[in-house]
Amino acid sequence: MSRDGKKLVGFIIGREREMPEAVMAILNERYDSIVAELVKMGGTFLDEPMPYDVIIDRMSHEIPYYHAYVKYAALMGCYVINNPFVWANDTKFFAGALMHKLGIRTPRTAVLPNKDIAADTVPDSFRNLSYPMDWQAVIDYIGSPAIFKDIRSGGRRFAHRVNNVDELIQRYDESGTRTMILQQVIESSHQYHCMVIGSEKTHLMPYSLEMGHYVEDDGSLPAAATRQMTEIALQIARLYGYDINMTEFVLQGDVVYLINATNPSPLIGHDLMTDGQFNWICNEIAELAAQRIAKPSSTWLPIRLPAS
Repeated sequence: MSRDGKKLVGFIIGREREMPEAVMAILNERYDSIVAELVKMGGTFLDEPMPYDVIIDRMSHEIPYYHAYVKYAALMGCYVINNPFVWANDTKFFAGALMHKLGIRTPRTAVLPNKDIAADTVPDSFRNLSYPMDWQAVIDYIGSPAIFKDIRSGGRRFAHRVNNVDELIQRYDESGTRTMILQQVIESSHQYHCMVIGSEKTHLMPYSLEMGHYVEDDGSLPAAATRQMTEIALQIARLYGYDINMTEFVLQGDVVYLINATNPSPLIGHDLMTDGQFNWICNEIAELAAQRIAKPSSTWLPIRLPAS
């Protein structure tokens, strides 16, 4: 897979520009043997050659055709960042349950039945559901306030704070076909997000809820908490096999809570982070792509192909 003797790195993106353009510029300027560009696709055939050696996928979780394409790319030998077979099945509820099983402190969480279903159904389709829902029991378990949000990992879609049963039912009625979770709010002004690149490199960034963006590390976080957050973030990235992942924590007193285990497509931009944070992430993603070309990892297809 190459063009004019050069290896190809492709980006699949949505509206974002800063990070992809910065990473492509680094790759094109730093490596004579690599060409980085946006992936172009418009209908994909079963026997279509795959030109890309590495694809950095930032958008297939939102667009089903893109997701079909990256799975085909993986089958054809392209290394996709992140693993599309894991990402497709990654949810906030499963991640929370997994962390709880591993003994990591996480907020109380409940997954809720869908308000609507995007399929033809009849009343008998729901014989397994208890009805009516005991909304008060849900609130009693989670506590209030709580966060009502989409179960899927990646992004911050359709998230609302609710304070009582009436507000929960209102937001539930607005949720449509989304699968939603309700999660305990861990009240704290000390929030930290850990970016992990290549399941090896970490960058812990303080996040200001008041200002709505990351700030410089002022050294106030105790060394033990820093080490705990970093170790948990690395453990999660390695468990999932993610090359890019954002893990979110809050510090309540001296207790670390993991509030979001996986985000394989975190927001990255100057409007959200410092120059130092942005530049570190872009450089590490570019280096990761070059490493995956130089030393391709073993395939992680969910099926075992016969030896050729």
